[in-house]
This record gives sequence, structure tokens and C-alpha cells, in this order.
Amino acid sequence: MPVGVAVAGILTVAAGCTRPVTQGGAPDAAQPLTARHYYSGFADAHDTYNAISSASDGKIYYVLSSARHDRGGQFYVYDPETDQTRFIADLSEAVGEKNAIAQGKSHVEFCEHGGKLYFATHVGYYEMIEGAESLPQHAPEGYALYPGGHFVAYDMQSGRMEDLALAPHGEGIITMAMDRVHGHLFGITWPRGYFLDYDLNSGQLRELGPVSLRGEAGVIGEDYRVICRSMFVDPRDGTVYYSVAEGDIFHYRPGMDAPRKLDGADLRLDYFGTYDFTGAGSMSYNWRKIFWYEPENVAYGVHGNSGYLFRFDPKAGTVEIVERIVSEPSRRSGMYDQFSYGYLGFMLGKDQTVCYLTGGPVYRDGQRVKGVDRIAMGAARGLENLHLVTYSIPKREYRDHGAIFYGDGERPTYVNSIAQDREGNIYTLARFMHEGREIEDLVKITFPPAVK
Repeated sequence: MPVGVAVAGILTVAAGCTRPVTQGGAPDAAQPLTARHYYSGFADAHDTYNAISSASDGKIYYVLSSARHDRGGQFYVYDPETDQTRFIADLSEAVGEKNAIAQGKSHVEFCEHGGKLYFATHVGYYEMIEGAESLPQHAPEGYALYPGGHFVAYDMQSGRMEDLALAPHGEGIITMAMDRVHGHLFGITWPRGYFLDYDLNSGQLRELGPVSLRGEAGVIGEDYRVICRSMFVDPRDGTVYYSVAEGDIFHYRPGMDAPRKLDGADLRLDYFGTYDFTGAGSMSYNWRKIFWYEPENVAYGVHGNSGYLFRFDPKAGTVEIVERIVSEPSRRSGMYDQFSYGYLGFMLGKDQTVCYLTGGPVYRDGQRVKGVDRIAMGAARGLENLHLVTYSIPKREYRDHGAIFYGDGERPTYVNSIAQDREGNIYTLARFMHEGREIEDLVKITFPPAVK
């Protein structure tokens, strides 16, 4: 089993400055935070979205994505007590697939229930069709087309992987939520966006049609609609909620014929901006990520491009703006972040505090480094710093804890995941250079004791 190797250090602050300099001139919000990166043993590790979570055993579970057709995503666990990583499984091998386009990703968080971690698999190998990454229509020689994503379970005690269900239509599962009370897994597939309901008690999988026209398989400007990446469940009645590109909110409860639009509440708020929901390059009016907050019986979410934290009460049918939780330099500049989809590194952490890994502008010679004005698909428009922002819900208190750098002064990039350990330290999956090539792997961000 490969063992993780940490690389750590402290960013040097320019002499005479009362604030750290963010590699180019302009003062940043706070003292930089130090990030350590780990090499888990997968030299082809590609960008990962969402697939990292802490569990009740105190460990951090994560998936490193594979863009190869012949190798699945790699499932690992990190133990904070030993400071080591351990390989668990290849996702394709775990579901018993051979000679088919691999289960290259997991695109969802892990949901723990009854000593098991539940999650879903997704495709990581794409075919470029009309300039867009698409579900392969032609398999490499000797391989079958992608068979579809799986709902899977991992028993943390025995180490056993269990294949629960296969998504229909050969599509990956890009979005998932779990009703732990009633035993249901909900999913949305990619690229067409079929809604799935898997009953853990009966083992039955229901497919209830597409959530939004032809999803990301549609024609841009016509029936293309970007698919929601995050859902939540109201545990009081088992209802699951998701958004669509037009800004409407849908709900579904097992037993319904299909999801239904929620009356009286939507995400078409002026603060979020104005979007062509038939276009690509952003999440449009979708929320980027959302979670259930039990103390208030509401959900808290973030809109990706604008970075606004909002409060959604499904019973009252209200959506209220809470705070803009982008980095302090972004707030001062008044600009959107460079990654126009927004960031999936958003979670409810310790002490009922929102933790958010977001972007911050880079300055050179006192001037903000600008990226391109528009991108065709979901990618960074330019270079930016990574910041850790927290928002205490009980105290209604925002704080930017500063930019994050590796020991050599380089920036973690392509960050779209987050987890927190018992000590309050933050984990993500980010890019860095390893033995002359750029990979994405586990990164640990150590909070100073005063802010844990």
C-alpha cells in the first residue's frame, strides 16, 4: 500500500510589511495559511470535485480522479493520527468491471450511515465532440463504452465494497444526497440529468426522467442546461431538493411520480447576477453547493459565481441573502472569482461554522491580474489565490483567514472539495508539481490554534 509523503514549509513574508504580500504586491487579508501536500501513490491523479469527507472514525476518505479509459479513480483514506495515506480500491475493480471505459471519478461527498460510507461513481474519460467534453460515443480499441455510474457502499470496519445499483442510459452519477432516516439515495446523472431514487431497504432503483431538458448533452443556446451539483434532504419528511439553471427549485419525496417545482421560491436574485441559462461556462442560477442546517430547520447554500451565502427555508418558501463569503480581496475588488462555476469547497464545520475554500485575486505591481472575460465551459479564467473563509452562523460573523500557500510559495489550484478533521484542520484536493508533472492529491491546511 502506498504511504503518503508530506511536503511542508512556511511562506516567507516580505520584510517591512505589516501584511503578507501575495506574490505580486498588494496586501492580502491576513497572515497566510500553510498547506502540506501528500503523494498518495497515483501518478496520474486528475482534478477531483467534492469527493473528500471526514468520517466518525476520525479519518479522511477521498477519491483521486483518473482521466484514463483503462484505470479507475483511486479510493484512499488518510489517518491524521499517523499522518499517512492508505489505498483502498480502484473504483472500476470495486464494482467488478473490466475492459470497459473506467469509473474514473467520484463527484460526490461520502454519506455515512450504519458504519458504511455511501457514494457514487462517475466517468472521467471523455470524448471531445464539437469542442466539448462529452460522454464517449466511441470506445478505445478493446474496450466497451462506459457502462454507467454506480451507487456503492464501503464498510469502514471490514473494508468491503458493495455495488448497490447501476445508473441507466450509460450515464455517470454527478450529484448525490442521502436520506439516512428513511434509507434512500438520490442522484442526478451526467450529461442528460436523469433523476434517480435508490431504496436501500428494497434494493429498487427508480429513474424519474431528466431534471432539465437535455442537460449538458443539449445544444448550447437551445436545450442545453447546466446540471445542479448539490442536493440536500430535509430529514423531517425525507424530501430532497435541487435547483435548475433557470433558478427554479424542485423537490421530490419517495412515492411521488416525479420531482415537482416548488412554488413561491426561486434563485433568480439580482445579487446573483444575470445569466443566459441556455449557455455554458457557469452554473447559471443554480446554487453551487448546499447543506441542511438542523438548528434552524433550513438549508444554507452558496451561489457559485457571485459567492453569496443564502438561507433557504423550504417550508416557508423563502430564500434570503445572508452574506457575501468570497475572499476579502474579492470583496474589495468587487469582482467575481476567476472560476465562473464557483467552488464546491463549502461545508458546515465545527461550532456551526461554514467553511469555504474560495478564490482571491492576484496582484502584480499593485494591479489585479485579470483573466479572460468569458470561458466556454467550466474552467478557471485566470490565476488566483486560494483563501479559507469562515462564517459563524450563530454569531453571524464572517472572517477571511488569508491566502493559502505551499511551503515553496506556490499556490494550491483547482480546488473544489473540502473536509475537516476533529482538530479543525481543513483538507482538500488540489494541484501541485510532483516529480516533474502536475497532479492533484490530498492537501492539509493547518489552522492556527486560535482559530480552530
